[in-house]
Amino acid sequence: MIQKLWNKNKVGIKNKLSFSIQSKLVCVFLCTSLVLFFVNIVIYININEMTAKIDKIYSSNVSINQLQEALDATQDNMAEYLNTKSSDAMEAYYRSEQDYSLLLEDLNSLTVKNDVLLMEKNIREMSLNYLELTSSTIDAKRGRNVEKYSLYYEQSTKLYSYLTTFIFSLNNEQFKFNSNNYEILLNSMRYSEMMNMVILIFVSILNILLIILLTSQITSPLKKLAETANRIAEGKLDVELVEVKTRDEVGVVTKAFNKMILSINQYIEKIKESMEKERAMKEKELMIETHLKDAQLKYLQAQINPHFLFNTLNAGAQLAMMENAEKTYTYIQNVADFFRYNVKKNKDTATLAEEIELVDNYVYILNVRFSGDIHFQKIIDERLTKIQIPSMILQPIVENCINYGIRGIDWQGLIELSVYRRDDNLCISIKDNGIGMSEELIEKVMKSRLKETDLSENSNGVGLDNVIGRLRLFFDREDVLKITSAGENKGTEVSILIPLECKDEDFYIKP
Repeated sequence: MIQKLWNKNKVGIKNKLSFSIQSKLVCVFLCTSLVLFFVNIVIYININEMTAKIDKIYSSNVSINQLQEALDATQDNMAEYLNTKSSDAMEAYYRSEQDYSLLLEDLNSLTVKNDVLLMEKNIREMSLNYLELTSSTIDAKRGRNVEKYSLYYEQSTKLYSYLTTFIFSLNNEQFKFNSNNYEILLNSMRYSEMMNMVILIFVSILNILLIILLTSQITSPLKKLAETANRIAEGKLDVELVEVKTRDEVGVVTKAFNKMILSINQYIEKIKESMEKERAMKEKELMIETHLKDAQLKYLQAQINPHFLFNTLNAGAQLAMMENAEKTYTYIQNVADFFRYNVKKNKDTATLAEEIELVDNYVYILNVRFSGDIHFQKIIDERLTKIQIPSMILQPIVENCINYGIRGIDWQGLIELSVYRRDDNLCISIKDNGIGMSEELIEKVMKSRLKETDLSENSNGVGLDNVIGRLRLFFDREDVLKITSAGENKGTEVSILIPLECKDEDFYIKP
């Protein structure tokens, strides 16, 4: 579970951008500052536009007032010239007349359905007539035509009076219109101020939320890390890894912390496995030793000192040799060798050659007892005979072949021992041509469920279940021995399969 979460975290880390906490803070404050700056710029531009519109509202009234002032200046300068006939007065007249003409160009000259614009058109046309009359008045005065300039002056003065009235009316109408626009713009400006305030508040709240979110992203992993560290300090090592979501300083610390937890758990698991293996090895050694002692004791059921028996047999062999009884000497010598193996092999291992020699001695002793009824054949690969195997393994199997396989059959009994290499395995096959074994009996033997009543009276008590148990313990595998039988009266084969290592034509058992 912990390892899966760790793999998930590693994948998650690869998909994240690497930003330090300082970079994140700088980015957040920079973004919020830029947002506030641009919002203020937009508000400033909006307010300036509104102010400019308000300033333009009454610009038309200002223009009309300027038009009235230019008209008054033209009328006054004309009267001044008529009274004084000075060049300064005439120059002032022409200057004011030019100013008035320029202001007239801003007035409407088209016929439209707008009272204000129609008034501007009328004032423009009346002003042009007025300027013609004033110009004629000045020219008549300069030509000393009293009658004409008096007439022109009277007409221009009368037209001046009309123009003043029209301009005043236009100014009033324009002021009313501009006042309405001013009220609308003022309301719009107030609304804009309110909206700007709302935007500022919204942006400020958004900035606060953004800062809270960032700080929580920094502090939340730290809180989880602190909680997990406290649990580990309390001795609770079975904790979930802290999820790594970023690659900043907090992510680096969290990743290192997770590695530490994994290392601690792996170290504890290794210690447990080591202790378990050590315990299993001790149990295995004890069981092997127990099985071996049990086998040795059952082989030496007679309550006779084995050394005394071995020495006695040697004395008998020497006596037979002195009497020139060669067969008796060979028989006693084989019996002595048989017991010598059991006396000396107080260890749990022997070479395959020693085991085969024990089988040879055993078969020879039985053939002497039973007049050569047991036929024994060997097919041995001598290169494999140096390999170490558990002691007293092959003889009990051969004994079982004799007692349960070929004893009492009506045909010639045969036992065949084969030692060969197949692929990377050492194969030891002990096969007889006896009565065979049923599947039920094979299953009982393989599962160590064979009862004492299933054993023959002549058996020494060291059965296949003992051999199977010691082989499994020694090689630490279940399939080290196999029993096969083709059926009734078709014989039985016991196969031992041991994995090998080969180096420079030398063979070793695989660990």
